Formats: sequence, C-alpha cells, structure tokens
Amino acid sequence: MMKEAEVVRALAALAQSLRLRVFRLLVVAGQEGLTPGAIAEELEVPAATLSFHLKDLMNSGLVTQERDGRHLIYRASFGHMNQLLGYLTSNCRQGEPRSVEADASCGCS
Repeated sequence: MMKEAEVVRALAALAQSLRLRVFRLLVVAGQEGLTPGAIAEELEVPAATLSFHLKDLMNSGLVTQERDGRHLIYRASFGHMNQLLGYLTSNCRQGEPRSVEADASCGCS
C-alpha cells in the first residue's frame, strides 16, 4: 500500500496539464516507451520544457527512465499507477477489500 506522501506526490505530478498529457502518452505507448524526442514531437513542446516535466514525473514514481545505447527511453510505471489507483479506490466499498477492477463498478466516480 502506498504511503500518503507518495500519493500526494503522484497526484501533484498529474495536476499539471502537460505532465498529464505526457503520462497519458506513455501509458498508450506501453512497455515500448518513448524517447524524449518522440514525446516532444507528438506533444509539440520544446525539449527543455519536456525535460523539466519528465523530471517531475520520474520523481513522483509514475515514470521510469532507461538508457538504450545513446537514447533515453521513458515508460509509464504501471505498477506505481496501479498502486495509486488502489489507494484512491480503497474506501470505495466502505473498507471491504476488492481489486481495482472490481471497484470500477462500485459507483465511486
């Protein structure tokens, strides 16, 4: 289970429009991930601006970075994302333990 400070850090990272767009793009890219150049091109943002926001997403644990030769590959951290979703939905059934998939039908939206 995530600690409250981790949840706050992750939600703060997603509470900015460009970071949310970057994260959503990385989720769609899946395990293949994307290079900063591909992200910047897709979202039409300058590299320096993107670098600043990728750093925040990495510090929140929602995004990982891996070096592949001369390239950096960024990926959404699905494990961290699922922990965040689990934390946010943990009280959806008044404390009754359920999976995130089961909680999708609980009417909490």
